[in-house]
Amino acid sequence: MSSNTILWITTFIMLGGGLLILVTGKRRTPTESLHTLLHGIVPIIAACSYLAMATGQGLVLLPTTDAVAAGAVTPTRMFYFARYIDWTFTTPLLLVSLGLTAMRHVRKDYGAITGAVLADVMMIVTAFAFGASLQGWTKWTWFLVSCVAFLGVYYVIWKSQMDANAAERDDVRATYRRNAAILSVVWLVYPVILAVAPDGLGLVGDAASVLVIATLDTVAKVVYGYMAVVSDTKATDRDLAETPAGTTPLRRAA
Repeated sequence: MSSNTILWITTFIMLGGGLLILVTGKRRTPTESLHTLLHGIVPIIAACSYLAMATGQGLVLLPTTDAVAAGAVTPTRMFYFARYIDWTFTTPLLLVSLGLTAMRHVRKDYGAITGAVLADVMMIVTAFAFGASLQGWTKWTWFLVSCVAFLGVYYVIWKSQMDANAAERDDVRATYRRNAAILSVVWLVYPVILAVAPDGLGLVGDAASVLVIATLDTVAKVVYGYMAVVSDTKATDRDLAETPAGTTPLRRAA
């Protein structure tokens, strides 16, 4: 299967997944509505990115590092810059949703959420610089910086937000740990595939790397997004059921 075919297929998967989340997600409370919107818009943004790449507008031809070292200037690799634009918008939205899940009822630590988002944006921007670099030493310097920023994201997820989540009720704690684990494992594969793809060492071909990244994107944005919305719906069901009589209900007026 060619890279272009994979890009087109993923475009429709992302669009369908985003619309599914938006249509099936509930909006009984402001929190539930926000989670539905966040997880619904993420795949739709990704669909735009994949459409740009599938039509040739989201990629450019660049020389490999070896070609540059040999003095060649003929473009020999595809650089899919649209995926970095996608990630700059979508991964912060996923982190915001994860942070709000961690602190569903307790006081929100907006500093932790902001820190995760800023570290994430730094990670994506420096990963873009890695992919766009033509010289070996600059490429791998940017890769190292991106990995350090990635560790900052992990620190917030597993330390700052986990500490805040410890004060939550049992179902919220379980949901946060599961969501954090899924995103952490899936996101960990990205730097690995980028390092061995044509943008990095060139050990994996273009079609194979596009397929792996498209699969990761689908899991992180569609599969995970749907699971997160379903979990939030269950938590909202319990919130509404446990709202004391005579108090202002969480449910919004129809």
